Amino acid sequence: MSEQQPIRPAGEPEPPPRRPTEPRLHPTSVATLFVLALGTAAVAWVLVADNYGDLPQIPWLPAFTIFALAAFEAFLARTTKARIDRKPGAPPLDPLAVAKYVVLAKASSPAGAIFTGLYGGPLVWLLAQGDLTHARADVPPTATGLVASVALVGAALWLERSCRVPKPPDEDNPAE
Repeated sequence: MSEQQPIRPAGEPEPPPRRPTEPRLHPTSVATLFVLALGTAAVAWVLVADNYGDLPQIPWLPAFTIFALAAFEAFLARTTKARIDRKPGAPPLDPLAVAKYVVLAKASSPAGAIFTGLYGGPLVWLLAQGDLTHARADVPPTATGLVASVALVGAALWLERSCRVPKPPDEDNPAE
């Protein structure tokens, strides 16, 4: 819902726009990601425990895709931080590109947490079912997917942190 403007008498100037008192975009909470991963792991555990015999073998491709996305975001984080800090040899950075990187990071961290739960819950169940031949065959791609998902969360948090605007230098202590 939008805020309604008060009725002003004719000829009265429009008040200046109000500035927000705090940033509207907050850093991603690690606690939220942890709870998201644990909740997803619990649901995945129950679903796998009840339906393992009906599920196909766990594929490798999603784990490698998640690893590729994590590597891409880690690369972006490194180069973006260097460009924001204006390191020698780093080209200038478009502010719109930084906004897009933040959107990517803010979307990837919860997605990585969900994938962490989707791989972590079944992995614990599979390790507990060591006597099943099919369960032993599903452990390597599931463990790889778990590591890739954790890497995606880490890379997304790093990218989000890399996109922060640096604090202005102190005006009280000018550089000499």
